[in-house]
Amino acid sequence: MLKTPEKNAVTTRRRFNKGAFYRQCRMLHAYLSAAAFVLLMFFALSGLLLNHPQWFSPERKALEPTVLQLDPATLEQALASEAPAQSLSDLIASQTSIVGDFQDADIDEVEGLLRFTGVKGSTDVFIDLETATAEVETSRANMTSIIHDLHRGKDAGVFWKRLIDVTSILILAMSLAGLILFFSLRFRLATSLKIMGGTVAVFVAMFVFLTP
Repeated sequence: MLKTPEKNAVTTRRRFNKGAFYRQCRMLHAYLSAAAFVLLMFFALSGLLLNHPQWFSPERKALEPTVLQLDPATLEQALASEAPAQSLSDLIASQTSIVGDFQDADIDEVEGLLRFTGVKGSTDVFIDLETATAEVETSRANMTSIIHDLHRGKDAGVFWKRLIDVTSILILAMSLAGLILFFSLRFRLATSLKIMGGTVAVFVAMFVFLTP
């Protein structure tokens, strides 16, 4: 049965739309790959190092403690504020170099303990409230420890956590675009779907049978 011109026109438009859709997916996949390339390489490498901590030591290096003599009046003013922990942390940060962001504090009538943590290291400050002296203990992270914490987003701050979110979204979008492109492979679609299904089966089997 011969096709009418109207049917041929409809078929041509459908083919054109399908082809244009796949071209858009290829372009999107290429651009997403370019955007995510460096981030994907970093998290792949850092994940490998995190999975093998014995390769490089992630230990932090403790520096010599620093003793500060605080102004008693300024110390009293900080303790009398509405947020004494934050006021004390600001006071210490104005007197010496602090590694990390302020996390928490334990303060009683005679002493106080301030904790600062971050990817680059940590600082503990012990304050004698009676003598107005503070001992500052700082440890700096080495490169391995920094990479570990950046991969996990531990103590990395809000902006780095947002970068992890963006990286995850980019990889998901790139993978989705690649998955759609599978359906444009007329002669390799069946093989691609079998490989995908086999990968899912191996993934589930490893979790069920080989993961404690």
